[in-house]
This record gives sequence, C-alpha cells and structure tokens, in this order.
Amino acid sequence: MAFVAFVVNPVITFIGIRKNPYPLVLKCLKDSGITAFFTRSSAANIPVNMKLCEELGLDEDTYAVSIPLGSTINMGGAAVTISILALAAANTLGIEVDFASALILSVLSAVSACGASGVAGGSLLLVPLACSLFGISNDIAMQVVGVGFIVGVIQDSCETAINSSTDVLYTAVAELSRRRKENA
Repeated sequence: MAFVAFVVNPVITFIGIRKNPYPLVLKCLKDSGITAFFTRSSAANIPVNMKLCEELGLDEDTYAVSIPLGSTINMGGAAVTISILALAAANTLGIEVDFASALILSVLSAVSACGASGVAGGSLLLVPLACSLFGISNDIAMQVVGVGFIVGVIQDSCETAINSSTDVLYTAVAELSRRRKENA
C-alpha cells in the first residue's frame, strides 16, 4: 500500500497536473489519510475530505459528488489487499504466477473491490474469488481470509487511509488537469 501511496498515486498525479505531485499527495495523506487510518471509515471521513477539497480551492460542484461517491466505491487499498493475499497464497503453495496472470488478478481485484471496500472487511470477502484464479481450493482460501482477519485491524486502517486520501487526490487531479487544459 505504501507503493500505491508514494509511487503509483504520484505518477498518476504527475500525468494529470504536469508538476511535482508530492506536495499534493502528502497533503492528502496527512489531512485525509491520518484521520481515515484511525476512524477506519471512509464514510466517517467525508467531512474531512470535503473540508480538504475546499482548502485546495476545488469546485464544490465536483467534490460534492466525487467525495461521497468515493467513500462508497473507493478501491485503491482493497485492490492491493486482495491481490497481495492471493499472490501470497499462491507463492506459499508453490504455484507459479506469470506476469499476465498477476496483471489480470490486479485488474479484477480493482474492479471487484469497487464497493466492497465500503464494507468492513469487504476486501477479505473477495480473497476466495481471487485465489480461485490460481486453482486454490476454498478451504485454503478461507485460511488466507483467516490470516487477513489476524492482520485485519492494521491492514484495514491502512487500506482506509489509502482509499480516503485517494478520493481527494484524484478529485484534485481531475480538477487541476481540467484547469491546466483550459489555460493551455
């Protein structure tokens, strides 16, 4: 999840705004991610994200829709959880996973995580589905879910921090990218 927060999100942000992404990325992580980490709820973090969007000078018509919507369908952290647990299970069982299969898993995890991350432990519900891509039986997959529950508090807190801060980040990137194109 740190890779998503400090590498993937900044790359996407740079592509959109064409300037150093880290001030925006770090502000979103600090102002949104920290509170989301402790509340473990993207929905409870909506007022924080709305205030942050206001501070960033974003268009209220945009963020008034994207922030509440994002709190129910955000998927950045959940997709990482699903993929990592499924790949760890495959590795533990000695199953070779080629790059194409890992890429398919990542895309399917991101799409299926949409909405599931709004449910406490929702990403763990999708682990058996992800494990089935590699022929891992349901009984083994449920053991992986059990491992997910053991690390669940910290994992869920990190997942929520990434999800919530990314809601604001991508809203800002969309707005700033639009402004950049209009001024060009």
